Amino acid sequence: MSVSRTQVAIVGAGPAGLLLGALLAKAGIASVILEQRSAEYVLGRIRAGVLEQIAVDLLDEAGVGARLHREGLVDDGFLLVFGGRVQRIDLHALTGKRVVVYGQTEVTRDLMDHRAGAGLPTVYEAEDVALHDIESGRPWISYRKDGVEQRLDCDFIAGCDGFHGVSRTSIPASVLRTFEKVYPFGWLGLLADVAPISHEIAYVNHTRGFALASLRSPTRSRYYVQCALSDRVEDWSDDAFWAEFRARLPDELAAKLVTGPSIEKSIAPLRSFVAEPMRHGRLFLAGDAAHIVPPTGAKGLNLAAGDVGLLAQALAEHYRGSDAGIDDYSRRALARVWKAERFSWWFTTMMHRFPDEGEFAERMQRAELDYLTSSRAMQTAVAENYVGLPL
Repeated sequence: MSVSRTQVAIVGAGPAGLLLGALLAKAGIASVILEQRSAEYVLGRIRAGVLEQIAVDLLDEAGVGARLHREGLVDDGFLLVFGGRVQRIDLHALTGKRVVVYGQTEVTRDLMDHRAGAGLPTVYEAEDVALHDIESGRPWISYRKDGVEQRLDCDFIAGCDGFHGVSRTSIPASVLRTFEKVYPFGWLGLLADVAPISHEIAYVNHTRGFALASLRSPTRSRYYVQCALSDRVEDWSDDAFWAEFRARLPDELAAKLVTGPSIEKSIAPLRSFVAEPMRHGRLFLAGDAAHIVPPTGAKGLNLAAGDVGLLAQALAEHYRGSDAGIDDYSRRALARVWKAERFSWWFTTMMHRFPDEGEFAERMQRAELDYLTSSRAMQTAVAENYVGLPL
């Protein structure tokens, strides 16, 4: 067995793990990232990309924000569409803040390039990763690379390996509590090289189901429709998707719809999920390893960035002689997580059709939307949550 050592072992080379590695490097803390998939697979995952200011600031702090500022699309608001109406929520007027549309794939690419350029170690296609002695002061990770058994000794382990990773399941069941809500529908998403119907994201409440119009660039659009969990991607031709998407738009937006062949199509189920605590011994959970939000509120990547921002700060404090940050990490992270879970749950409940809840639920949604569009106080509360609550 080959043995190596680092200060912080990071499991998962998605944006959470890569951002944590970059922030630690800025603080002079050594890290090794282990990833079970190939770099090409990681980059091939299509995800949303609405970045809060906190996420942008952390990318800048890590030294990887240059392309984001050149190519990202700054949005001052978003659109709520219901009952044939289009209501704009002016984020900047209500909060003084904005969001930036920049695909998660591009964030990951920037972080990968930065890590490679700095010569920082990332092990892709690490097989059979397992965490050991996390309750001791000497945790370590075993894995296999190219058929050779490896051991990585470390001071701390950061579990950034997503919902299906090994990190969360390494916490004893007697310690870990999980909270989950599974929604009775999914999102069918289509990516195409077509001009978007709006330069701002549009959220659509319709009797046929929810729809979302988002964009990646002035020439690339990402559109979604609510679908049944039993649907399969192969059941949806491009023509069928475009027809259904158009049917959920009011005339003024439908007239702007440009269609074209899909680059990618996929169906994602929706869930709300939180694991507590986010620290056990020398193991810390961050991002999707600890929590999942429905994508309605655009919180997934932003919550992950907030987690690793807190964790990087806490680890830097540790190496300067104080454990206050690591001792308080789980509490601070979860306080923000639950607020984002609430907002994402509320937004999802207001905008989607729930198959078993009938006309009463539809009328309640309409009353909520009517109140929202007529109340500046309510719009301010929504805008504050959408642009991101402070760490």
